[in-house]
Amino acid sequence: MDTIGFEQHDHKNCVKGALSAVEAHCAAHKLQFTAVRRRVLEILLSEHRAMGAYEILDVLRDEGLGSQPPVAYRALDFLVSHRFAHKVERLNAFIACTHPGETHTPAFLICRSCDAVAEAHAEPSKGMLGRVASETGFFIEQAVVEAIGLCPQCRKGALPCP
Repeated sequence: MDTIGFEQHDHKNCVKGALSAVEAHCAAHKLQFTAVRRRVLEILLSEHRAMGAYEILDVLRDEGLGSQPPVAYRALDFLVSHRFAHKVERLNAFIACTHPGETHTPAFLICRSCDAVAEAHAEPSKGMLGRVASETGFFIEQAVVEAIGLCPQCRKGALPCP
């Protein structure tokens, strides 16, 4: 899987492809992809950045789709529980999954300067975390991987490392 978030891409096809994948997954698994759930996903996809629940609620309110926090939180809970979106803990925000319908463990690369987020693929059972878990007899079921640094755009403006 590719890292998505810091490079240029065909945004229209990105949004269209993600929506199609989610619609197909919901149909195949008999999940209700309601108008509000769809709109919340569209908002996340169109912004292509991590957004707080209240930012999303502001858009829903402006469009007449609800003004109470549970409206946004219920839609986000659905999207996150089915892995169509992810919660970025450091930012207390949500981001559309770049690989909806695929089984994967996302790793988030978060720019400490501009808060841009890119999703990459992680293998928590491998590498250092996997070795430590194996040595202690621990079985990893889920991991949240968030790395903080500078995105390519902010690095261009940063001072060189000493």
